[in-house]
Amino acid sequence: MPDRPVACVVLAAGKGTRLKSRVPKVLHPVAGWPMLRHVLDTLATLGPDRAVVVVGPDMKAVEQAAGPWPSVVQPEQRGTADAVAAAREVLAGFDGDVLVMFGDTPLVTEETLRRMLDARRGGTDPAIVVLGMRPDDPGHYGRLVLDEAGGLETIVEYLDATAEQRAIGLCNGGLMAFDGRRLFELLDRIGDGNAKGEFYLTDAVAVARAAGQACAVVEGSAEEVHGINSRADLAEAERLMQNRLRARAMEGGATLTDPESVFFAADTVIGRDVTIAPSVVFGPGATIEDDVEIRAFCHIEGALVQRGAVVGPFARLRPGTDLGPAARIGNFVEVKNVTLGEGAKANHLTYLGDASVGAGANIGAGTITCNYDGYLKHRTEIGEAAFIGSNVALVAPVRVGDRANVGAGSVVARDVADDALAIGRAEQVEKPGHARRYREKKAAEKAAQARRPK
Repeated sequence: MPDRPVACVVLAAGKGTRLKSRVPKVLHPVAGWPMLRHVLDTLATLGPDRAVVVVGPDMKAVEQAAGPWPSVVQPEQRGTADAVAAAREVLAGFDGDVLVMFGDTPLVTEETLRRMLDARRGGTDPAIVVLGMRPDDPGHYGRLVLDEAGGLETIVEYLDATAEQRAIGLCNGGLMAFDGRRLFELLDRIGDGNAKGEFYLTDAVAVARAAGQACAVVEGSAEEVHGINSRADLAEAERLMQNRLRARAMEGGATLTDPESVFFAADTVIGRDVTIAPSVVFGPGATIEDDVEIRAFCHIEGALVQRGAVVGPFARLRPGTDLGPAARIGNFVEVKNVTLGEGAKANHLTYLGDASVGAGANIGAGTITCNYDGYLKHRTEIGEAAFIGSNVALVAPVRVGDRANVGAGSVVARDVADDALAIGRAEQVEKPGHARRYREKKAAEKAAQARRPK
């Protein structure tokens, strides 16, 4: 069967009750992204002709996170079939294939979704394709019962299954692909005659088979359909996602000396011949170019680290940071909204915020850019090949010129010209013999105190 248009329905009305959270379930983060974003990002690779996210009442935050995709509200939580039915207006007249996804399955892959669509368009023209899995512990998952030809005969919930059916290892992964021409006809024939009085999407298989329509199964890994209903499930999803991201980084040519202690965001970009030491954390928006070394215990977020730079150990790069080629940020240095030119360095115990540092400049230990006056942020400009001594406070807005020097211990509140030396500290005063006289005085006082009656 030739390719057909694709539509996607993402069910995202879960309230996070079992997570014991005021945050809607699909907005809880995995690898720095809300789990809903992972699902939508994967679906976008299919180039769907239509897409819709089904939310519950008063879920404006989820609607915003779903954008630019449209959202529809499921007024009452009356089951998964009822949730899909809420998308009826958006899908009106659509005769392609419809993927039904869950907003709390961030690990599903494009390859699996494409296999489901291929099966939907296969020779038997199935009305429904269900994603199956074979978990190590089938537990209370619904079982997929196949007919002699390998087609899907029915989905049996665990509580309703016989002992023989419970022995089946093939379980329901939840994701489904429908023939859009038959979708709402099937939904309209699903009843709510169950203990919860809800309309279950899984019942569509029995409805289709009763109408003489074929149904099929595509198998995927249990990892891909790992749902999130508890904080423990969320932690497991994070572990699984991090393992993927670590493998991707290493396959791309990066060295992770202790992979399990390195944490990536979903959008972290890592170049070739990058070395990442233990206990490094990447937040969203980090790009690391080729030949960079990230030493241990660093946190990098919203930052660009250009080729050949060295970061850490114990460094923090905050959003807006741009480290030029071969720049160096050393231990206990924090950088925010700063551009460092090629070969510039701040090797230890420094805060640089809202600043530009020219190529080849050296920032001494203990340097602080005083960028906030209690009301507004101000910028500091440090020229090329400038030398900033240790324990310097640069009070923004201020500019230190090219090749200028600033003496250690200075407070600099006015611009420094190119090639100038600025010293902004109190004059040193020396009193000859004062230390000896002071010691003698204190020794006499201590002796007199010891002679007093107790």
